[in-house]
Amino acid sequence: MMKFLRENVYAAGLLVLLRIYVGWQWLDAGIHKLKDGFDAAGFLKGAIANPVADRATGELIYPTFMKFIEHAALPNVKIINIVIPLGETLVGLGLIVGGLTATAAFFGLLMNFMFLFAGTVSTNPWLILLGGIVMIAGANAGRFGLDYYLLPFLRKHVRFQRKGRGGEATPVNPIPPQAAH
Repeated sequence: MMKFLRENVYAAGLLVLLRIYVGWQWLDAGIHKLKDGFDAAGFLKGAIANPVADRATGELIYPTFMKFIEHAALPNVKIINIVIPLGETLVGLGLIVGGLTATAAFFGLLMNFMFLFAGTVSTNPWLILLGGIVMIAGANAGRFGLDYYLLPFLRKHVRFQRKGRGGEATPVNPIPPQAAH
């Protein structure tokens, strides 16, 4: 199944429909927040007031996430109010046009999980399932999109530093010994 998702041209065709659907969900949510205004303070305070907890014991299921909301997200709610709508919009655009598709799907999944950890079910499980399929498909999900042109360009023009066998870092653009003098 993995090989089919990651390499098959017919799977790539089906993934176009899937990523456009998921992308539209993200784009629609982000555009509404950008257009109508967005304030996450109420949502964050609600997540703190009503955390996801075990019904029998009352123990928090995600205590570290609650600490994150309380000590990082809520005090920086002005930044969150920009990052969430912009992130949703960019994830939607990336999925719709097929540009950096796997990356867009990853960040969409990250937001879905954060919303779930905060106690909001809504469409998040459905988007996690569909977005996960897109992310697992990797570059094949963007084969019929901007990734067809973008990924080869990035592979050719962006070099990543890798470790050599001895553990030492190898230079990205090594200078030949004769040119160093």
